[in-house]
Amino acid sequence: MASEEVAADLADGLSSERGSATKKEKTIPPAGLMKAIIRAGENMETPQKGNQVVFHYTTRTTDGVVVESTKSNLGGRDVPLKLILGKSKMLKGWEEGLMSMCKGEVSMLKIIPELHYGDPEWPVPVPDDFPKDQILVFEIELLDFRSVKVVTDDFGILKEVIIHGQGWETPREPYEVKVRITGKVPREGKIFFQKDQEPFHFTFGKNEVPNGLEKAIATMTRGEIAKIFLSPPYITGASAIPDLPLEADDLEFKVELLQVIQVRDMVGDGRLIKRRLRDGKGEFPVDCPLQDSVLRIHYKGILPDDGGKVFCDTRVDNDGEPLEFGSGEGRVPEGLEMCVKLMLPGELALVSSVSGFAYDKFPRPDGVPDGANVQWEVELLSFEAVKDWTGMNFKQIMDDVEKIKGTGNRLFKESKFDLAKAKYEKVQVLREFNHVNPQDDEEGAIFAQTRNLLNLNVAACHQKLGDPSKSIEWCNKVLEGNPHHVKALYRRGVAYTARGDFEEAHSDFETMKRIDKSSEQDANAAIIKLQKKKQDAEAKARKQFKGLFDKKPGEISSVSSTDVKPDGPEETVHPETKPPEDLPEVEEQTLHPGKFWRLFNSGTSFFKNIARKGCAIL
Repeated sequence: MASEEVAADLADGLSSERGSATKKEKTIPPAGLMKAIIRAGENMETPQKGNQVVFHYTTRTTDGVVVESTKSNLGGRDVPLKLILGKSKMLKGWEEGLMSMCKGEVSMLKIIPELHYGDPEWPVPVPDDFPKDQILVFEIELLDFRSVKVVTDDFGILKEVIIHGQGWETPREPYEVKVRITGKVPREGKIFFQKDQEPFHFTFGKNEVPNGLEKAIATMTRGEIAKIFLSPPYITGASAIPDLPLEADDLEFKVELLQVIQVRDMVGDGRLIKRRLRDGKGEFPVDCPLQDSVLRIHYKGILPDDGGKVFCDTRVDNDGEPLEFGSGEGRVPEGLEMCVKLMLPGELALVSSVSGFAYDKFPRPDGVPDGANVQWEVELLSFEAVKDWTGMNFKQIMDDVEKIKGTGNRLFKESKFDLAKAKYEKVQVLREFNHVNPQDDEEGAIFAQTRNLLNLNVAACHQKLGDPSKSIEWCNKVLEGNPHHVKALYRRGVAYTARGDFEEAHSDFETMKRIDKSSEQDANAAIIKLQKKKQDAEAKARKQFKGLFDKKPGEISSVSSTDVKPDGPEETVHPETKPPEDLPEVEEQTLHPGKFWRLFNSGTSFFKNIARKGCAIL
């Protein structure tokens, strides 16, 4: 009855059937499992649940007939079983017996049917002529056992930690790593790959190492040393390991993770990449200068498309003094600052940037051509977080506010409206965070005046960024406390005009004149611009909807594709549009131009779609 096929089928079944469901604990009856030690083990240590056990076995009947075996001299493939106690599907008698054995021990286990293949819940089928209903004797040789971590649910990748690593960061795509590594075929003891002196460097996601090895290394931290065991499904082709034995039953790698080279795609499309060349001090991102900080860096500017030409180097220029700048102040190119804010002190990184994040919107250094991609090799020396007003008196706070406002004004003049807005808004955030309360009326008036000014500056930024609705919101913050604030009325009127709310805008400008006669000139000039914009909007509407509303009730006005122009930047109807003059008469006081024409404008695309098809509109 002993055959290689029977043993192979059973061994494969035991190795592949994984117990995800909770196993029912079986009670071992008296004499249900008996053990006789044939050869003692190396020491007294025995495996525990969760350990991987590696063992040969031979199954015999009580008459001594060999039924199956993993050993080649008894018809097996000479491939030992590798199972995990308490996790792999395993014969109850085996599990109990193995946990009593030592490494190197050979024992005979006499097991009743209910504790081996005769168990009615045993999931692996056996041949019809297999003596599953008889008492069987199993000769077990425990070759090895180890504490392992299961990397994949199918137990196809296991990891034995030898030395634990440091920190928490683990590599992942598109990170790069440097490792010391040795790969061998356990069955043969043959080493097929060895890089234990000079570090081996590879990039995640590039298929440079087997898929299973990459998955296992992705669970390691810097400084960790581990053994990694791969089963065949995870032994895939690897471009950096040409002699990889793809047909092996299993592979073993010893890996020491020397360095995790953090590679970050900052904008998600490869235009700005940060590659860490040297680790910094601290924990990411807690110890990074994410918020407003004063940073000190050394950096070297490189043109990768010009043979690596260096166009600036702070260690050479400016007497070797590092560059010191405040984050969020526009002092360095956008791409460089984005990456530096995600660095740790002492870290060295290589930043690769397209021209859009480099010098297209920043003063261009000599030697950097238009549209040039650049690289910066940058080292963050140190940084100092900006004060948050804790423990500061009112004068110190106001001095800090003036500095923030001055930086915002400079950025506004440089057309860096997003950065300017962030500076102006920062005062509001700090005030709420620190619950700044002026001590007397004079201090209260000073702070209120400054706060209103900054709120109006935020409104101006939103206006420049093309968001008049947000601009109106910030003007309202000022007008809620002071309805007669002339500058807030003027700025809100300008925003209303941009949004197409001409009636509201006109009202704000007229209110200005009533409150402050000296503002009359500015208000009248704004009204003239409002009227011009209103007329332009009406003309555009008449042109776009020519003939659509000039028929009598009940008549049909046919609109063809020549009456309405195709969609395009110049033909887009803006919310500022007013109704054409050939609309039915509506009393002036019942028409709300701003709200009506936002609704009117929303129907434009509907009319366009009908017009293109040459349909008749009732």
